[in-house]
Amino acid sequence: IWNNTFDLKEFCELRPGLIGWMILNASCMIQQHRNLGYVSGSMMLINIFQGIYVWDALYQERAILTTMDITQDGFGFMLCFGDLAWVPFTYSLQAKYLVKHDPNLSYITLFCIILLHIVGYSIFRGANGQKDAFRRNPSDPSVAHLSFLQTKRGTKLLVSGYWGMARKINYTGDWLMGLSWCMVCGFDSIVPYFYAIYFAILLIHRSERDDAMCHNKYGDDWLTYKQMVPYRFIP
Repeated sequence: IWNNTFDLKEFCELRPGLIGWMILNASCMIQQHRNLGYVSGSMMLINIFQGIYVWDALYQERAILTTMDITQDGFGFMLCFGDLAWVPFTYSLQAKYLVKHDPNLSYITLFCIILLHIVGYSIFRGANGQKDAFRRNPSDPSVAHLSFLQTKRGTKLLVSGYWGMARKINYTGDWLMGLSWCMVCGFDSIVPYFYAIYFAILLIHRSERDDAMCHNKYGDDWLTYKQMVPYRFIP
């Protein structure tokens, strides 16, 4: 719209929902201080973890242009509702839970959760950054050493680096980050773990959709690729 200078779908993917999510998280932190008289370590971590996630999405905005949401999915009810309602009001569940429930996790437990988040983010950002760099310029020094499968369509499929470990290795990192968000809420209730359960189902379904689409797109080359990279999520 507006002479092709503004993309409504991309805007909704990145701006209202993600920024609204952060505002809700910050509001929950303020409310916890009012309720308990302090801000817990868990509440600080959930704001930091999810703040990094949102910052990463906004900072790496150009990378979203090659994702399934932008390239394949239409901007109908699913994406519109998901971006504007589901993301901010569901993804802030952990912060809402912590408003009245401080799990009083030990420093060692919090440290282990931080390590899990670092591992997840490293995989998520490393894999997505590698794929985006390769798509933009396969001759870039940062990705020129990577092996790939040349398809009959003329495109190249990475079979080394992060993408040689598993076909959806970025999903693995994304889910590990999500799990760390849930774990900061402790282990007394399954409610904060809704996100990890829901997200696992979403990623499995999404990977199956992507697999079917790529099979139709690449034909026998996709079967060859799956033989070269046999694992979907976990190497």
